[in-house]
Amino acid sequence: MIIAISVTLFFIVLRFSVTVFNFVSNPKLTRVGKSYTDLVSILIPARNEEENILFLLTSIHQQDYKDYEVIVYDDNSTDRTHEICVAFAAAHPFFSVIKGSELPAEWLGKNYACNQLSKKAKGDYFLFLDADEVVHKNLINSAVHRMKINKLGLLSLFADQVMQTFGEKVTVPLLHFLLLNLLPIRLVFLTKNAAVATACGQFMLFDAAIYRKNNWHQLAKDKVVEDTEIMRLVKASSYNGEVLLANGMISCRMYKNYKDAINGFSKNALAAFNYSIPAIIVYILLLIAGPMIVIMTMNLNLIFYMVGLIVLNRFMIALASGQNALYNIVLHPLQMLNLVIIAFLSIQKHLTKTNSWKGRRI
Repeated sequence: MIIAISVTLFFIVLRFSVTVFNFVSNPKLTRVGKSYTDLVSILIPARNEEENILFLLTSIHQQDYKDYEVIVYDDNSTDRTHEICVAFAAAHPFFSVIKGSELPAEWLGKNYACNQLSKKAKGDYFLFLDADEVVHKNLINSAVHRMKINKLGLLSLFADQVMQTFGEKVTVPLLHFLLLNLLPIRLVFLTKNAAVATACGQFMLFDAAIYRKNNWHQLAKDKVVEDTEIMRLVKASSYNGEVLLANGMISCRMYKNYKDAINGFSKNALAAFNYSIPAIIVYILLLIAGPMIVIMTMNLNLIFYMVGLIVLNRFMIALASGQNALYNIVLHPLQMLNLVIIAFLSIQKHLTKTNSWKGRRI
């Protein structure tokens, strides 16, 4: 029992220390007033996104950067995605649409779509966005500025998450929770070690010359978590990569209900642990079972100490990610329960080879 309590408290303190580092180092994209004129190719893979795509296209048209082109890859959608994009492109000269071809057997859908988009792009920078996002002013200038001053091959941003339903609020905050108390994200840029890597496919900005030379999405063509894999490849090839929080300049509503959130997160959860089932089980046990053991001791000092660290942890993460701190503190037990469910489903899908997304087997 003493060993279990000691390990639990060490784990909590370690995660708390990582959160403090992330909070103090403030890893956010800095807004800049300087304007750039580099051509930015905004590349959007879209599959069955009729409910989202028009919001993104409109927001791009309304943002403040002028030197851009937008190419949408309609990945064999079965809804009105293609029709909506074609109509928008017809009225806006900087926008165009590609009708997707059949997916090759060795590729995953999004990776292939991004690869095809890169072949059509003409820009000095390639910016890959997901179709369920909205961009805001200052985003592209600030991102291009960051690319130049840090001589980056890749800049990735974790978008601010929009959550409207209760199901979203008990699941979606897990994205920033896991990010900000597991990895000191400033180290992605500061260290040359390729193992220290993460990224978010919601925003991937590449130096186009470097991308064309390496064809990053082709190298990661069969990877479920292609964003992190590409960041590893970038760093392993001795280019600079950086990961930051979006600081209100791009937002995303990842899922619109509880079921979609659980299915979406369980698609990637095990991949984030390099498909190690023991690793994800140990993490869940330390995260969930450990605090329960501490509570069972009925030692009020230990309990208050543990709860205090968890509350401060959630408070700092919420502030850093632009989320509601009170919601995340109150809903923490439900979010942890859902993390267990997500981990279980991810393991089940991996073992039974039934992992799929948008009608395709992964």
